Amino acid sequence: MTAPAESVTIDRVWTIPNILSLLRLAGVPVFVYLLLGPEADGWAIAILMMAGVTDWADGKLARMLNQSSRLGALLDPAADRLYILATLIAFVIRDVVPIWVVAIILGRDVLVGLSLLVLRRHGFQALQVNYMGKAATFNLLYAFPLLLLAVGTSGIAEVVAPVAYAFTAWGGVLYLISGIAYVGQVAEIVNDSAYDDTAFDSTRPASMS
Repeated sequence: MTAPAESVTIDRVWTIPNILSLLRLAGVPVFVYLLLGPEADGWAIAILMMAGVTDWADGKLARMLNQSSRLGALLDPAADRLYILATLIAFVIRDVVPIWVVAIILGRDVLVGLSLLVLRRHGFQALQVNYMGKAATFNLLYAFPLLLLAVGTSGIAEVVAPVAYAFTAWGGVLYLISGIAYVGQVAEIVNDSAYDDTAFDSTRPASMS
């Protein structure tokens, strides 16, 4: 019996989705330099837009080309988290967003990270990213370039500002809710495993409902 294509490609490194994720990661230091060094906001916005497009494209291409991989499952969320964190820190330095926005998002990531450690300590793999988490990341990655455009008192800034704040608020709420859902599911899995070792198959990642 022939193995499914996904099992053949799951350990590959040089797939198109992985290359897109690596390019997105490579763009992080360039973006931070442009934002904090010469303050070349136009180029910084272009890199942020590229990050948003590649974030959408790598997942879609992985499904279309059957190129899902273990490395890709790590690279994609890692690139997202790094972009969000680097952008928020740079925005605080530039006074684009208040520090409490960073505190909320960073606190959520720390909580999820601790939950992941608990999950692995009990012998389970990480949960798959759900659609709410992806929607939150999508909103935030598109909010960031709009927030840059909203800086200043020009006519463009006045038009873009409400849209930028809406994307930021909606993305932040979804980001927080998805984190709470992740922690809740981790707690449920760990509690169930204490009573029934067969309640969860630790050989494959669980999916968030």
